[in-house]
Amino acid sequence: MFEGFRSFDIAHGDVDIHGRVGGSGPPLLLLHGHPQTHVIWHRLAATLANHFTVVVTDLRGYGDSSKPAGEPDHANYSKRAMADDQLAVMRELGFERFFLCGHDRGGRVAHRLVMDHPEAVEKLMLLDIAPTLAMYEQTDRTFATAYFHWFFLIQPAPLPETLIEASPADYITRTMGGRHASLEAFDPAAISEYQRCLAQPGAAHALCEDYRASNGIDLEHDRADREAGRRISCPVSVLWGKHGIIERCFEPLAEWRAVAERVEGEALPCGHYIPEEAPQALLERLLRFMTHHH
Repeated sequence: MFEGFRSFDIAHGDVDIHGRVGGSGPPLLLLHGHPQTHVIWHRLAATLANHFTVVVTDLRGYGDSSKPAGEPDHANYSKRAMADDQLAVMRELGFERFFLCGHDRGGRVAHRLVMDHPEAVEKLMLLDIAPTLAMYEQTDRTFATAYFHWFFLIQPAPLPETLIEASPADYITRTMGGRHASLEAFDPAAISEYQRCLAQPGAAHALCEDYRASNGIDLEHDRADREAGRRISCPVSVLWGKHGIIERCFEPLAEWRAVAERVEGEALPCGHYIPEEAPQALLERLLRFMTHHH
């Protein structure tokens, strides 16, 4: 995995962000989601490295990045704090402006990054999410049942932490295997990497803090944007799984058009884990969108 990439650990404030960089060409930052790490990109990285300088990182609290204890208001796991980490990484690598693609939680971090630092992002691709605020405001029984972890992980510490820590390996396989694609869709080496990382001290807590922030401080930031009429100004491409819950419960294009100026996108024939379930379809669309002159 990630042959020809070099690993890095870049300090930002009190955290270190772990990642890898490889390839040549314009910079492209790829952000993973829950309960995973930068390894989700392993099926695309080599090909993308022929076109871009590819940067794959572990979000704060995930993978081999730092996992600080959450603050009382969860601000240190706000998408704002997580986006600032990623911007710091790109600047440290010498990139002031870059292409950005985020899956799941990484998409929420990417959303905040383009809102807070519009000058830094050339184009944005979001994978299998609707905006956080829209999803919480439209929560119904179908969504809550499928995405139960949104409501489980936000419970006060240490309830969810204790249950996850009882078997981090099971949390990975059951969460990931319980969606449209079975565990067969994933590389066993990737699965064991996600399991290794979630078993680290503080990892379960960090996972919960990410979601606790999204049910509180992140919504405040999103509402402030809405009230001020601030929207995403760069071109946005949204892809989602035809067999996933975003397709079933939301209208992703309509929801992203409510917060962004220029949005295109479509459903792909897969479930939630697009980079691992449909790498070829994603590659084609990512290359077309990022390299096409708008």
